[in-house]
Amino acid sequence: MTETVTSAEPGKAGKAAAAEPTLADWLATRGDEELVTLLQLRPDLAVPLPASMAVLAGRVEQRASVLRATDELDTLDFAVIETLVIQGGDPRTPEPLALTRLRKLLADRVPKAAVDAAVARLRARAIVWGPDKALRVATAAQEALPWPLGSTTELPDALTEPEIETALAQCNPQERGLLEKLAATGPRGRSRDAAPGTPEDRPVQRLLALRLLNWIDEETVELPVSVGQILRREPVTDPHALTPPHTDIKKHSPADVNAAAAGEVGELLRHSASVLEALGQGPAPALRSGGLGVRELRRVAKQTGIDETRLGLLAEILSAARLLDKGAPEPMPEVDSADDYWAPTTTADAWLAVVPPRRWVVLAQAWLELDRFPWMIGMRDANDKPLAALSGELRTVHAVRDRRAILGLLAEYPSGTEVSAADLARVLAWRQPRWRRHFRLESVERTLAEAETLGLVARGAVTSAGRALLHGSQEDAESEMANALPEPVDHVLVQADLTVIAPGPLTPELQDRVSLVADVESAGAATVYRISEASVRRALDAGATAAELHHLFTTHSRTPVPQSLTYLIDDVARRHGRLRAGMAQSFVRSEDPALLAEVLAAPVAGQLALRAVAPTVAISQAPLGEVLEHLRAAGFSPAGEDSSGAIVDLRPRGARISARANQKQPWRPNPPTTEQLRSLVSELRASDRAAKTRGGQTIRTDGSRTNTAATLNLLQLAARTRRSVHISYVDAQGVASQRVVEPVRVGGGQLDARDPVTDSIRHFTLHRIASVTLVD
Repeated sequence: MTETVTSAEPGKAGKAAAAEPTLADWLATRGDEELVTLLQLRPDLAVPLPASMAVLAGRVEQRASVLRATDELDTLDFAVIETLVIQGGDPRTPEPLALTRLRKLLADRVPKAAVDAAVARLRARAIVWGPDKALRVATAAQEALPWPLGSTTELPDALTEPEIETALAQCNPQERGLLEKLAATGPRGRSRDAAPGTPEDRPVQRLLALRLLNWIDEETVELPVSVGQILRREPVTDPHALTPPHTDIKKHSPADVNAAAAGEVGELLRHSASVLEALGQGPAPALRSGGLGVRELRRVAKQTGIDETRLGLLAEILSAARLLDKGAPEPMPEVDSADDYWAPTTTADAWLAVVPPRRWVVLAQAWLELDRFPWMIGMRDANDKPLAALSGELRTVHAVRDRRAILGLLAEYPSGTEVSAADLARVLAWRQPRWRRHFRLESVERTLAEAETLGLVARGAVTSAGRALLHGSQEDAESEMANALPEPVDHVLVQADLTVIAPGPLTPELQDRVSLVADVESAGAATVYRISEASVRRALDAGATAAELHHLFTTHSRTPVPQSLTYLIDDVARRHGRLRAGMAQSFVRSEDPALLAEVLAAPVAGQLALRAVAPTVAISQAPLGEVLEHLRAAGFSPAGEDSSGAIVDLRPRGARISARANQKQPWRPNPPTTEQLRSLVSELRASDRAAKTRGGQTIRTDGSRTNTAATLNLLQLAARTRRSVHISYVDAQGVASQRVVEPVRVGGGQLDARDPVTDSIRHFTLHRIASVTLVD
């Protein structure tokens, strides 16, 4: 009797093993929408198209694919994975675990609904599969755990964050250096001082006593995870905590947040225009590595009055927006000492002409899509050299992802909610523990600082315009920013000391006219301009008349126009234009022969090689611009004129680089649409059905006439008798597939057949059919 029972057991075990479902079987039972979701979450599984469910299952289990699929998982998801691995026995081949058992194991830390939601997320990615009574986990999922196996399932026996800070304060520089070395290179280190009996005053023994190191064996110690996180200024994570960390929030009025952002945006646009103007007047030579050198950065900072750190950020954003580029500007600098220069592009002129909200959208969108970290400018690289602005070393593949993760989390809170950078880092580390090193406190703080400079964040909260831009609507973002920015004003306040105060942003037309006749003395919410003899002469050089300048201030000044301003304009206009310079190569003329004689007697006449051809006209071979420059330097007030005698504006426009029409766009993933994935799933099911179909008579083609004729005959027979056939087909891209179809018509080098999976007529080129088999 005992022998009978014993001999029967292997049979039962064999039947049980044979009856166990495989991952391919489980995938085959999934609905079409579930498979579409799987391919959306794990797009690498669909390239190239898997020939069957067995092939798809093999890809699902691949280590590289599993690691990619777990990047978006949170701490609770990894706790479920770890529990399934540990409770399943051998971690290499874990046994299935019932969902009810899983709930009980985690019930003390997380509610049942949260466990079910985590299992659903893992099932959707096929990392966990099987029915509720027998949940299984992908073998490679254990390697994706962001901490040692057992960290989430076992009670923690480690120091808390305050205890670690206290212990670190007791370390001397040598001990601190040892810890920082392990934090930077790897948690485990080898030292003979770890052996028992070593003097207690040795650094390793002191660190072991302070519990800042864990003892592994006589020659090995390990740095605890939390200690390494504090030393690297990462958010301290607790793998045993299966609920998101608590955040302290502070509420602000959305209107106050938007108003604060509007002030920052005003400064952003003004400083950006100043940088473009400065680099237009003096293009900056590019470094050999392609970046903007520290010396040039300081030159532009001194010229514009902008802080160097802010200037580096602006240069990065303007370059990303294609308003600033590297190349050969036109005109080239007088001192041509470099191959390439950083200068504004021709697109910058069009950008400067549009309304402020639209200009802001261009800059903010460019920053969101910037695959670089501007806040790294000035840091040291591996060779201890400072990182230069606009250099290739600032490019980071995960920059866009990290930036959007930080702002996206902040945008999840209600409007006007301020959350500290430390709290955001902790939540992000809990949500994405595999990426927790990307959310160091410094990274989050500097990203938020840049976002505040751009007006996407203000007072620690996402602005209305920033929220709209994060959701992908540039039109809504522009509208929100237009509502936040103050209304342009159409008036100024002229003071007796020849200053002009703009009580707010001026209308574009008034801004251009005031900027022409006055120089900015101080900028801000209220801009102060200064009128001088040189600024009035500049306006007259541009073609304005004294009457037009008087009309400008009389019409737009809310204060009486002082007599001093009237006298200044009339005095400069009286002397302006009595000399006229044109193109002969160039000529100089004046209605006053005595004035022209004075010019010819001055040293400047020799510099320009002026020669009188009439009492009121002299000519020169120098260009018109050079003639005007030398005459003004000599104390005269000439005006430039064209061939008709009209005054022309010959002010330098600044260097420009032609915008690149076919500039390479940064790579962005282009996921397939839902309809494309549904079609792909249909193809997969057809191939899977064909692979499982039993065949009868088979005809294989090898290019010979005999076999081609046999293939035609077999397909025509199937069409007449309405029998299904199993075909192996190679498409134009060389991808082989198998499917079962019902031939309808054969002719013209083409097979028309009905696909029973999609119930549609499909067309196959005959010479691409590798084999044909009648289905029994």
